[in-house]
Amino acid sequence: MTGFGRGVAEHGGLRATVDIRAVNHRFLDLKLRGAAIAPPVEEAVATRVRAAIDRGAVTVSIHVVREGAGSGMRIDRDAAQRAYTALAELASHLGVAGPELALVLAQPGVVVADDLSSADPPVLAALEAALIQLDQMRATEGAALAVELSTRFDELTALRAQIATIAATVPHQLTRRLQERLKRLLEPTEAGAIDPVRVAQEIALLADRSDVTEELVRLASHLDQARALLQMPSGAVGRRLDFLVQEIGRELNTIGSKSTVTEISASIVEAKATLEKVREQVQNVE
Repeated sequence: MTGFGRGVAEHGGLRATVDIRAVNHRFLDLKLRGAAIAPPVEEAVATRVRAAIDRGAVTVSIHVVREGAGSGMRIDRDAAQRAYTALAELASHLGVAGPELALVLAQPGVVVADDLSSADPPVLAALEAALIQLDQMRATEGAALAVELSTRFDELTALRAQIATIAATVPHQLTRRLQERLKRLLEPTEAGAIDPVRVAQEIALLADRSDVTEELVRLASHLDQARALLQMPSGAVGRRLDFLVQEIGRELNTIGSKSTVTEISASIVEAKATLEKVREQVQNVE
């Protein structure tokens, strides 16, 4: 699921800004960018994000500055004085003009990065604010996805009922079809030689091979479970929906392979097309 959140917090003279961007991904792919904060703070940020987000490609950008020094850098005045003295003495010895400020600033140790070792309070506070914004945006998208998926599951339920209705007529159709074939194959004088018990056995065998009752029961169960997941008030359901979509596809494939009736085959094709739309959308669900 996609979303964006930004949080800003200040503490101990430090100002932290945290941006979180999330886009669709089958698993959690977390990237941290920005300020060179202490490893324990990075670990705390990663742990908090993993606890809040189950799936998605997530980028967390962290920017920390000390108030009054927006660049996040500072000048070591003592180091600058030592560098200037050394350069001035060298210039005097060589008989050239004294060093310019840019040359002094370019010396190692003069301009140093701000100390962010105590940045964890503002960073973690800004992170919480960013996660709240992100969650609100993702919740809005999730509600829209739930409506779309619910509509698709209703379509699959209707197709399942249609298949069940047709499947109930299969034994009668098999009986009629087998009797017609026997009449065409046997001469009229031999018709009386047909063993009705044997015919009944063959019909029962064909009907058993074409029976999809168990598959229809499981299919109904999977669809009910999927609807129940969509109605859950909170929690990540994407992976469970992934599993149910796979199982629904498995039942449709089995019904299609057993089918000897054109109408059932046509309904299976339509159901698979609808299921593919569901599969695409489920990839966006956390």
